[in-house]
Amino acid sequence: MKTKLVLIIVLFCSISVFSQIDSRNNSISIPAVESKKDSIDGTGLTPSKPIENKQYGLNLPKVSPNLELPKKEFSMFPEEEFGNPGELYIDRINKSLNNIKLSPEEIEQRNGSTTDQFLGDFKSKAKFVNVVYRDHGFTDGDVIQVRVNDDIIHPRVMLTGGYKGFKLNLKPGFNKIDFVALNQGQSGPNTAEFQVIDDAGHIVSHNQWNLATGVKATIIIVKE
Repeated sequence: MKTKLVLIIVLFCSISVFSQIDSRNNSISIPAVESKKDSIDGTGLTPSKPIENKQYGLNLPKVSPNLELPKKEFSMFPEEEFGNPGELYIDRINKSLNNIKLSPEEIEQRNGSTTDQFLGDFKSKAKFVNVVYRDHGFTDGDVIQVRVNDDIIHPRVMLTGGYKGFKLNLKPGFNKIDFVALNQGQSGPNTAEFQVIDDAGHIVSHNQWNLATGVKATIIIVKE
């Protein structure tokens, strides 16, 4: 009996001690207060994530699937198609050139006269004249032949920018001088300026020619 009583007393004391220790560690809990929700929902403001271009490291904007892209490139000339874009402009230039109508004089100026040219006859009492000529255009290798009364006196003369020529003793009556274009140089036509100066230094004739190959220009000096 005594033993049981002692055990009951020890057990009771142990329970009392543990109860006091637990009472010291009791904490007070504070209930959480629910915050008020904002009136504006921010989920709609989240930006869309850009598409990443892994090849160049650039961010490209996302293309809307509903956007309709043009199926054909815009062209100012939708009815004309060319394999080479340069053909478009060449075609238009050719059409413009076909619409340009040149006068016979303009054609002759551009291509040279295809018919023999008579540049006049002149009277003189001089014993002789100096006949000089030069290329009045771009010096491009124009070559002429000079004849007097149908005799060749200079078979081949290349025209330059400076005057060159010959002295002609005049015979009574007609003295015919022919300038024959042997070529048209690099740019064509055969172009030259000439002067005929008498023994007193007076200019008897001064003129120019534009000739195609094989064509001649003629002047006549009549000695009185």
